[in-house]
Amino acid sequence: MRARGSRMEADPSLLLTYVSNQPRATEWLTLQVALRRTPNTIAAYGRGLDDYLSFCSRAGIDPERASRGDVATYVQELTVRPPLRGRSAVGLANATLCQRLTIIRLFYEHLVEEGVRPVNPVGHDSARGAARRAIIQPQRRLPWIPSEDDWRAIVSAARDEPLRNRLMLALAYDAALRREELCLLETGDFDPAHRTLTLRAETTKTKRARCLPYSAAAADLFAAYLSERRALARTRGPLFLSTSTRNRATPISKWSWSKTVRALGLRAGVPKLTTHSFRHLCLTDLARAGWDIHEIASFAGHRSLQSTLLYIHVSARDLAGKFARGMAAIHDERMALLLDRLS
Repeated sequence: MRARGSRMEADPSLLLTYVSNQPRATEWLTLQVALRRTPNTIAAYGRGLDDYLSFCSRAGIDPERASRGDVATYVQELTVRPPLRGRSAVGLANATLCQRLTIIRLFYEHLVEEGVRPVNPVGHDSARGAARRAIIQPQRRLPWIPSEDDWRAIVSAARDEPLRNRLMLALAYDAALRREELCLLETGDFDPAHRTLTLRAETTKTKRARCLPYSAAAADLFAAYLSERRALARTRGPLFLSTSTRNRATPISKWSWSKTVRALGLRAGVPKLTTHSFRHLCLTDLARAGWDIHEIASFAGHRSLQSTLLYIHVSARDLAGKFARGMAAIHDERMALLLDRLS
């Protein structure tokens, strides 16, 4: 997998049959490398564009001259595709559809800038002075977070996990870390004296470094794990190392961490648990604790407050409690007046 990833980063058109046959597509994808997009972003762009070009090939459409109707037909095809990898749902999820459409829009923006075509079939019709209706309306769903009972079950199941995994779980919640941010931590990123860790800019989604605190419990796990880690490697570097025979002492991959969390969730009877659930829970707990949204955005490493709002939500129980505390007197007075009128 590493060899494949490095080949893809060196030449993003490799392993992408239809992109490699379209000079403009290869040019655009290579430009994303020059713009220092993350390897994951480049890989996602490549897969999405290759799939779209594959559709154009099957439908006999010249992608450089495709119309808005052609793009809409592609989106329609995505909504009825048979399920893959054992999934029962037909078609791609709304978030995936929006991602695919974003990739196509960015590709056509490049073609417009290069003078290959006059307008972007996915973009807005600025010439007419009004924005056209989006091909896909994004759905904003509240992220799932564990309940108190879920959390107790997760913690109980985690007691049987190796020390490394318990530390990863603790830091994932403590600092609301994304999966890659967690897996790419190095020993030198920690300041035990002040109980802080530094996320290097190159490891974050937004390419912005940030310094975050971690708890006393995580500090104890960190100290214990360092002793265990010395049996695998005495040099500084990646913090979380594999103990498997096949990959011994190599950095743990994000895929391995996802599998670990998936297995943990199933053991705990919480099948919805993902690596991002710890981040959701931490940010929501900060909101419950009264943190300002700007403070939460800074802690989370969000560029936009809109991103923070997607993570911050309160349960119906929280809302009921807040309603009872803040609206009880006003509500009772209004209801008393209403009953007086009706009597």
